[in-house]
Amino acid sequence: MTLKERFLNYVSYDTQSSMDSGTIPSTEKQWALAHLLEKELKEFGAFNVRVSEYCHVMAELPSNMGDRKVPALGFIAHLDTSPDAPGANVKPSIIEAYDGSVIVLNKEKNIVLDPKEFGSLKTHVGETLIVTDGTTLLGSDDKAGIAEIMTLVEYLQTHPEIPHGKICIGFTPDEEVGKGPEKFNIADFGADFAYTIDGEKLGDIEFENFNGANAGVFIQGKSIHPGWAKNKMINAALIATEYASMLPQAETPSHTEGYEGFYHLHQISGTVEEAELQYIIRDHDRERFESRKQFMHKVGEYLNAKYGAGTVHVVTEDRYYNMREKLLPHMKLIELAQKAIESEGVKPAIVPVRGGTDGARLSYMGLPCPNLGTGGHNFHGPFEYCSIESMEKAAAILIRLTELFAKEMAE
Repeated sequence: MTLKERFLNYVSYDTQSSMDSGTIPSTEKQWALAHLLEKELKEFGAFNVRVSEYCHVMAELPSNMGDRKVPALGFIAHLDTSPDAPGANVKPSIIEAYDGSVIVLNKEKNIVLDPKEFGSLKTHVGETLIVTDGTTLLGSDDKAGIAEIMTLVEYLQTHPEIPHGKICIGFTPDEEVGKGPEKFNIADFGADFAYTIDGEKLGDIEFENFNGANAGVFIQGKSIHPGWAKNKMINAALIATEYASMLPQAETPSHTEGYEGFYHLHQISGTVEEAELQYIIRDHDRERFESRKQFMHKVGEYLNAKYGAGTVHVVTEDRYYNMREKLLPHMKLIELAQKAIESEGVKPAIVPVRGGTDGARLSYMGLPCPNLGTGGHNFHGPFEYCSIESMEKAAAILIRLTELFAKEMAE
């Protein structure tokens, strides 16, 4: 099976995770892909293939370097797709020899992928692209990463001349809702170092990510008949809009890039009696991150002083932290990734993650874990696409990285 065929098979599985679930995995449908990967790993001849009670798929390839000691190296991708866009009934289309023009995703709905809006398309002229039909996401985040890791496994098993130490393979559920590593057993996984294969552009290396928190703003109003409401009604819905207006309007995802942080209002609901705002808070700098959380609480305090104690209740919860501080002592991982990428004729680029990865949580749990690009673009929405050539290069980079790691890290 080619990488392209493998990827198209994986995206046919609906594995969308859920923010509203209290279980791990957050959705039962992630199990189907987990068991498929378990079956394929066994067919490839991988060792110790297992699926945990929390839907973590793990497997191993033993070292082929005899008595030479090499740290165990892991490769990790995630099973789930984002709740931000529909993930069921994905209907991918294949664009052969892309010519740089506008791609019509859905003629009936007039949905197009325009290189004027999505400039990355210009770098893939002449390549084979896989796009959506404009009604769902594609799922290259992170089924491209899964396909590339599985291609690595198959290649290593059929090319024993490639030297490598112990290789640990892991596929996690619920990365998109921040729960992937919660029940991930690092000791059982068995790696000393790892890479998540979960980035976008081919050649990207990421060892810095946002500090991330969730914030809930809960507003209690007082409903009075509007005909007799003067000086009595407290309209929770209006206070919700007032709260939102008090946050910096230019510090949202649509106004920021690079290392700039933001407040992102992703859900709002309300009536006169009750209202709720759900935010995510992001910043690469830990001090600014803490200041953002404090500011949200101060806005709540101001509105309580204005409308009465108990009107606004703000709850913040940290989700993950910038993995930079955990990876600075292990910059050899970045150096090896750069060498592997260059060896495949690709220019490496060290970029910050404007989000989080399983690698961030795992790095804080004791498994240093930078992130590498997969060749996908425009994740989490109907404009998502990937390049077959980029995915094939990404898989080749993993093969080369495995070999370099064994040669340069062996004792």
